[in-house]
Amino acid sequence: MSRATEGATAGFLVWRLSMKWRVAVDRAVAPLGLTHAQYALVASLYGMARSGLRPSQRRLADHTGLEPLYVSKLARALEAAGLVARTRDPDDPRAVQLSLTEEGSEVTRRAIRVVQGLLDQLLEPLGGQDGPRAKEFTRELATLLDVPLEPHDPYTENDEEQS
Repeated sequence: MSRATEGATAGFLVWRLSMKWRVAVDRAVAPLGLTHAQYALVASLYGMARSGLRPSQRRLADHTGLEPLYVSKLARALEAAGLVARTRDPDDPRAVQLSLTEEGSEVTRRAIRVVQGLLDQLLEPLGGQDGPRAKEFTRELATLLDVPLEPHDPYTENDEEQS
């Protein structure tokens, strides 16, 4: 444990790890013309397409954890770059479905290989991606992601209790 993280809270460590990951992915996929957020979108689209899905922008937002408005903005930029196709959903004319173009699929496959290399580096201290510690770490992260977080104001709650 480094001095910067000695005695740190779990929240601080989650923040630092997420920032370290975002910066590393941004740098790694930049030569492919992508940002980290764009990578999250195209990699998710790639995986969903392999499962036979053609998600709406809303479904992709739910899947990635990104705001729907941000997904729309990213999708427009990726469409302009020739990587994503946006079409109206035949079942819901208000919805826009997203899919990768042929070029988008190729760029995404290359980006996934690059990011998998980063993941190998990140998880090496835990025994690699297939090691038991890394698998347990992944389960722990999934558990934390399933916890609903609602902001609350402890000062307001204390005032209500005293009333």
